[in-house]
Amino acid sequence: MKVVGFAGYSGAGKTTLLERLIPALKAHGQRVSVVKHAHHRFDIDHPGKDSYRHRQAGAYEVLIASDRRLALMREFESPTPLSVHQLIAELDPGIDWVLVEGFKFSDLFKVEVWRAAAGQPARYPDDQDVMAIATDAPDALPAPTLREVLDLNDAPAIADWLMANQDLFEYRMLKLP
Repeated sequence: MKVVGFAGYSGAGKTTLLERLIPALKAHGQRVSVVKHAHHRFDIDHPGKDSYRHRQAGAYEVLIASDRRLALMREFESPTPLSVHQLIAELDPGIDWVLVEGFKFSDLFKVEVWRAAAGQPARYPDDQDVMAIATDAPDALPAPTLREVLDLNDAPAIADWLMANQDLFEYRMLKLP
């Protein structure tokens, strides 16, 4: 399994890039999973549905499955920060690529998504785990770099770069507590 993080500030285009990158990697015959960090309370379930009712009744986990999909919801009794490694451990180990959105402070090798128009600082000058920068304004990068500079708007080229450098992103499973 290869794991690559996509880090950048809100509004930089991480989600849009991943939305385009997934089919580009699939065109290479790759199976792709995504781990996304949510900064706030979120819900994928809705009032009135059986699974919602089970969670409201106090179930710690609710697993819903059909012959087309599986969803696992887990309720934490108190705030429980999970590392990106703990989340990756939950995934099917037979996947080819895991694209991680967010977790910009993780120790994963990552692609920084940076837009000059967003007015946010770049991470790559201070983050040794940034392997490449995906940007729509390469001439506006705030600091010189020897890292690969990728066209943010060319997902197939980014997929090609990932495939050409896939050994760099080979994930070594950590032993979790």
